Parts: sequence; structure tokens; C-alpha cells
Amino acid sequence: MANKGPSYGLSRDVQSKIEKKYDDELEERLVEWIVAQCGAGVGRPERGRLGFQVWLKNGVVLSELVNSLYPEGSKPVKIPKPLPTMVFKQMEQVAQFLKAAEDYGVVKTDIFQTVDLFEGKDIAAVQRTVMALGSLAVTKNDGHYRGDPNWFMKKAQEYKRDFSDSQLKEGKNVIGLQMGTNKGASQAGMTGYGRPRQIIS
Repeated sequence: MANKGPSYGLSRDVQSKIEKKYDDELEERLVEWIVAQCGAGVGRPERGRLGFQVWLKNGVVLSELVNSLYPEGSKPVKIPKPLPTMVFKQMEQVAQFLKAAEDYGVVKTDIFQTVDLFEGKDIAAVQRTVMALGSLAVTKNDGHYRGDPNWFMKKAQEYKRDFSDSQLKEGKNVIGLQMGTNKGASQAGMTGYGRPRQIIS
């Protein structure tokens, strides 16, 4: 990684706005869930944005988190032993987590970029991804989620309706109100505004 000095002007303003999106209360909830989901072996971070970043930076905790949402025989992310220490290996581990999260069902707009975590550019985006993963795990309700289900909102689910042929035919006879109505006022007898066009031959 290139060494970057302090930013000034517009760059600094943008970075400070991104940093303000970080939520300390959400951090506590996410740490509690990750520890409940993966076990005490993952440890706990120091409080604050930097501690949260350092805890997740090598991608191992995130990989264990997504693996814990799958049954024993089908873990999507391989965690190397010994743990990765080289920068590109750690970034590769984070990228594997992101791929597994997308395969699990997290939408692309909720997934952070590897540099958001690794360089600390947008830790709030990391929080959003973990939050989306937790919401999906609660929604799926497949027995792999551990922790308090109230920590996350359930995602909206499809409500499929089946109508019989007779109900569908009945619906064709009804004029929807968004199309107007055939009762009441009409344009019968209306004329154009102003004088009619004079055609002289």
C-alpha cells in the first residue's frame, strides 16, 4: 500500500462525513452477535472504529462468521492455517468473505469494498454488510443463526397469491379507479376552447 499523508480541503470533508456514519451502538451489537455466532475464540476488539477495523482486517473473523451460517459439511470460505500475515493474503481472505456473503444473499449494494475495511476508508460500510448478513440469517431461520433474533430486522419476504380462473375472469369486469370511472361526468357535448378554426376555400 502506498503511504498516504493527511488529506485537506474537499477530500478531508468527504472523509469526515464518511467517518460520521460509523455507529458505536451498532458496533456493540455486531460484536455481540459475532462472538455469539462464532464463539469466544474470535476474541473481542477494542472499543471504537479503529479497534473494530483491526479486529476484522485480516478477514479471518469475517470468514468464520459466514462459515458459521452454513451446515458443517459445506463451509464456503477456507481459513488457512497459519493465519495470513501478508497483506495481499489478508485482502484475499476479505474478498473470499465478500463473495460468500453475496452467495448467501447479501445484495451488491450492501457489500463493502476490500479497501473500505483494509485501509479504514469506510468502516460504516463494513457495519452495513455485517448487518445485512445478520438480517438475512434471521430471515432464513434455518437453525444456523445464534444470538438474539431481535438484534436484526427481518427482510421483507414474498407473499405469493394464487387466484382461481374464475377470480381472474371476474377481475376483468371491474374498471380500476386509477383508470377513471364510467359513471358521472363525461366529455359529451364539450367543444374546443375559443373559436372554431375557419376554413375558407
